[in-house]
Amino acid sequence: MKVSKKNTADGKILLQATATAAEVINALDAAQIAFAQSMGIRPEQGKSVPQLVEEQMGVKDLDSIVQAGAQEALVPLALDAKNLVPLYPPTPSPKSAFKRGQEFRFELEVEPKPEYELTSYDPISIKIPEFQLDESVVDAEIDKMADNYKAFIADSDSPEGRKVQKGDHVRIAMKAFEDGEEITQLSTDGRTYTAGEGYMPEGFENEVLGMEAGETKEFTFDGPDFDKDFNPITKKVDATVTVLEFQKEEKPIIDDAWVQKNMPIYRGLAELRADIKRNLTKQGRDQYDDYVRQIAAEEAAKRFQGKIPDEAYEAMRENLLAQYRQGLKQQGKTWEEFVEENGGDQQIGMMMMLQVRQMLVTGFVLDAIFRHQKMTLTDDDVLEACRAMNPQADPKAMREQMEKAGRGFAMRESAERLKANKWLVETANIEYQSAE
Repeated sequence: MKVSKKNTADGKILLQATATAAEVINALDAAQIAFAQSMGIRPEQGKSVPQLVEEQMGVKDLDSIVQAGAQEALVPLALDAKNLVPLYPPTPSPKSAFKRGQEFRFELEVEPKPEYELTSYDPISIKIPEFQLDESVVDAEIDKMADNYKAFIADSDSPEGRKVQKGDHVRIAMKAFEDGEEITQLSTDGRTYTAGEGYMPEGFENEVLGMEAGETKEFTFDGPDFDKDFNPITKKVDATVTVLEFQKEEKPIIDDAWVQKNMPIYRGLAELRADIKRNLTKQGRDQYDDYVRQIAAEEAAKRFQGKIPDEAYEAMRENLLAQYRQGLKQQGKTWEEFVEENGGDQQIGMMMMLQVRQMLVTGFVLDAIFRHQKMTLTDDDVLEACRAMNPQADPKAMREQMEKAGRGFAMRESAERLKANKWLVETANIEYQSAE
């Protein structure tokens, strides 16, 4: 991407950019995929995203639908070309037609991130609880492991004549046929089945409920299927089912014998506990270090001076709101439910306003410290920041991905703030308080 830069009279920066044809294609392709994912369209082998969208939604020109998103995806590339960190995301102003396979010219009016100063750069003083890992956490992890290894065994206490009810675990034998041909996926000589849990069609469930141990029953039920055009239909299934026995869940006792049988890499329970404790300590310590850095940054934020433009508040608020909504969607909860649970619109508005200000001020404070201490970034600093953003991802691959997407400036900003935050803790006067 070719980018020229000039300062404007009002203190902003005007970028004039020309995206290559390849960059336009990449932006449109990425925007198409994002659109399809947001609409719940699953990929199919041998079919492109536009084909799937047209088949399922009737959209014939997908490029026109995702054009705005594709243009916005080019903005970071222009910013990164000049290593500019904006106060808030700028909006592209097209200066040529936006078409697949053609260059695209656009302008950006960028308000650069201000440089704030602090009232003092002396070491801060904070009080924090000392780090501890309670053995009960290890016990809970072993108990969770036992839950994962539960097994179904015969319920010897089951009374004679007991009838299958919803929630009962029973071992069944079953032969299933469609038009006289056996359905091998359903047929079994012995399988645990939990009645009333919805694992089988309602017609099957109704027939099994009320059966006794040792009883055999023949019946027909409606099973789900698809026709040649993949439309959902029902099929008739002939079944012969025998309830072999009632069962109950048995939770194993995690001892030396169990460990040696199921986890032979450990010599016994003590070694397993030591490994669990080591892993939990590392996880806990990472979380604790994050907490200490947060407390330190919040203390340093008291030294912030200056006025933050309203546009920065609004942009951060929109970003935070989007994160909230995405998190609620993953939880299966609506925004209205969240608002009601947290005291209504006014309370949510105040909470978000305080959170937005804290996030903005904390970031600007760390920027000031990095600049005042004349810090510089190393490759290790950048990789550490990538690791902090996503501990599960390969930091080198993440760095490459962010730079390719034009998010290098944001990655470097995160790395600078993390380095400043660590320095803040290292130089702080810390009073550790006992957790007891």
